[in-house]
Amino acid sequence: MNPIQIIAVEGLPLIKPGDNLGELIVNAAKKQKTPLQNKDIIVVTHVVASKAEGNIINLDEVTPSKKAKEIAQQTNKDPALVEVILRETKEIVRLGQNSIITETNSGIICANAGVDRSNVSGDRNVVPLPKNPNASAQNIRQEIKELTSVNVAVIVSDTHGRPLRLGEINVAVGVAGIKPIRDRRGEKDLFGYTLRIKQTAIADELSSAAELVIGQANEGIPVAIIRGYTYQTIEGESTTELIRAKEKDLFR
Repeated sequence: MNPIQIIAVEGLPLIKPGDNLGELIVNAAKKQKTPLQNKDIIVVTHVVASKAEGNIINLDEVTPSKKAKEIAQQTNKDPALVEVILRETKEIVRLGQNSIITETNSGIICANAGVDRSNVSGDRNVVPLPKNPNASAQNIRQEIKELTSVNVAVIVSDTHGRPLRLGEINVAVGVAGIKPIRDRRGEKDLFGYTLRIKQTAIADELSSAAELVIGQANEGIPVAIIRGYTYQTIEGESTTELIRAKEKDLFR
């Protein structure tokens, strides 16, 4: 098995609306002498993907609805922030003290509909998830290919909590050029037993691996390259494959 490398992409500027993320990643990787190669996997935080797309909201410009004010009281949150969360939400899954778990408009189950206040300049600015995280990943992938003729996979990641376990991990909210799940059903284990359930969330595992160098407190490293991992290249894949059907979800 080839060794797997996780390489931080350093030297990126603070991302602004309209920035070409693919070009910035290509140039930064080249400058640090780790130019992109075929079959690299590029993991990008959702915050910088959203920023580049101009998806930044100033809470002072948000008028909370009656529902947002009621939920803000229940959860001890800023009513304007709750309003932004509701706009990104298809369904509220759970409410708790300082906690709103939602299904986003794109089908992702997460806290606060993925609306982020960390690594965002301005006390009252927040960044939601990209409107279409899979399209965001595909756009970055295409930008890189046009500039370098290199075929890479791209994952847009976000930090999520988990039922029954403390601590957050990075997971994939958007993918392009990589099948997010490796279906191992039908394979034989070490002792010849046929696997009947095993499906590995490859895109989530790669996102968490990338977080080891990306980190949560430093927007100066919002991108990582994973090199040496063998994956299945698929066109048109999306993270909807990772989402458990509601009728099979024991926590909803």
